[in-house]
Amino acid sequence: MENTNNGVDRRKFLKQASLATLASGALLSWTPPLPPTAVSGLNDLNIVGPKEGFTPQVGTLVSMMNWMRFVILRPVEGMSVKDLDYLVDDKANSIGAMLYHLAATERFYQIHTFENRAWGDWDKADAEEFGIAMGLGDNARASIKGNPLEFYMEKLERVRATSLEELAKRDDDWLLAVDEAWPWGPTNNYCKWFHVVEHESNHNGQFKFIKSRLPA
Repeated sequence: MENTNNGVDRRKFLKQASLATLASGALLSWTPPLPPTAVSGLNDLNIVGPKEGFTPQVGTLVSMMNWMRFVILRPVEGMSVKDLDYLVDDKANSIGAMLYHLAATERFYQIHTFENRAWGDWDKADAEEFGIAMGLGDNARASIKGNPLEFYMEKLERVRATSLEELAKRDDDWLLAVDEAWPWGPTNNYCKWFHVVEHESNHNGQFKFIKSRLPA
């Protein structure tokens, strides 16, 4: 005669084992929900990511712009007019001229991306203020000199204030919009503005090199 208790125990064991297998599989496949997107303040320089007052991707771009600007200004702190005008050789650009050049680059990207104007379609006032600095070279060596650090800082700060004001009006769709006719090939606004950031990084290396060659 079959032991009914053994049969019940066996069915109970199989049922419990199946439930345990399902539970363990569910745990393995379960992914905890992502935390809400962290948003930091505009002045939290070392937190790269979304910023208060901007859409997430735009804020991330702004965080990179702010961090890079802080970094490029550190080597030039306290520089005299003589330091800012120093030329390593007759083909070099001075630190002062390159600071002006960075303001010019950002200004022209503002006009191009915020006003949707073709590159080179600048108002007379912008061309007169920033044209020589944008081109650097002989014209800049001849005319951009004799200015204190405050002269260049005013331009950098004024231009950056406009960038932040305009970026706050735009969203991630605008940032990711692609310009099919850009000379580099299809390029979105994110790439154009990231170029403004990496452009400063490029000149940061030149600042440090020139600073290391300044006369004692």
